[in-house]
Amino acid sequence: MNTTTLTAFEAAPALTLGGFLRARRARLAPAPGVGGRRRTPGLRREEVAARAGVSVTWYTWLEQGRGGPPSDHVLEQLSKALELDGAGREVLFLLAQQRPPPIKFTPMATAEVEPALQRVLDAMPYSPAMIKTPTWDVVAWNAAAQAVLGHSGDQSMEERNVLRRLFGSATPRDLFPEWEANARFAVGVFRVEIARAGDQNPEIGALAAELLATSADFRRIWAENDVHRHWIGRKHFNRPDVGPFELETSAYNVDGSEGLSMIVFTPVGPDDVEAVRRLMAMAL
Repeated sequence: MNTTTLTAFEAAPALTLGGFLRARRARLAPAPGVGGRRRTPGLRREEVAARAGVSVTWYTWLEQGRGGPPSDHVLEQLSKALELDGAGREVLFLLAQQRPPPIKFTPMATAEVEPALQRVLDAMPYSPAMIKTPTWDVVAWNAAAQAVLGHSGDQSMEERNVLRRLFGSATPRDLFPEWEANARFAVGVFRVEIARAGDQNPEIGALAAELLATSADFRRIWAENDVHRHWIGRKHFNRPDVGPFELETSAYNVDGSEGLSMIVFTPVGPDDVEAVRRLMAMAL
């Protein structure tokens, strides 16, 4: 970085919680006929405080950088009071608590996948790809995923849940030569997602309790307290009709959709592409 760039960077105004609150407050128009003439645009502090259900003194302190970090509840109330969208809510939490907000739960029954996102999945003809919720319910997939991973449109919610399938008895484990490693990784990622959801997502805790009650393997792995993040790795599969093949896996958060993530399994080589192609042909 050269001297000119450093100088420009150092001269840039800092983004602070107080400045952000003031700027967003100034963008909001009061209700018609409320408050009379105003010297400055936007809402007054007392109006934002009333909307958020906090005292004017406390809100004033927040704009002045005093009073310590506000709680999650106060930040959620301020987000509603200031009519913030998803990006604004995230910035509010980052400035106030130096962390993103808790993930809002997206139930499988109400999770909406935009047609453009489904087209992204369908544009990967031989790479199985799917969209999942924080509770690992699969809400969208492509034809390759249906053939390789067994997700079908007429399956029940339980059958379309990755963790239930992984730790249930219906899926033969000999189809996954690295089942133990895959299971440990999945539980580690699931533990992180529980922490991210906090108390915003009772369903994710209920799923953990269900698996602890029904699966000895889940209880054993859960007790190890390992945590993992999604990363790029390789998974080995074995299907009787096509033999062993290898797929590279990667995960991506879906912007604009709380808690949804896209998992993509990419064939490593030509033989792996052919294995996926043959499975898709047999699924027709």
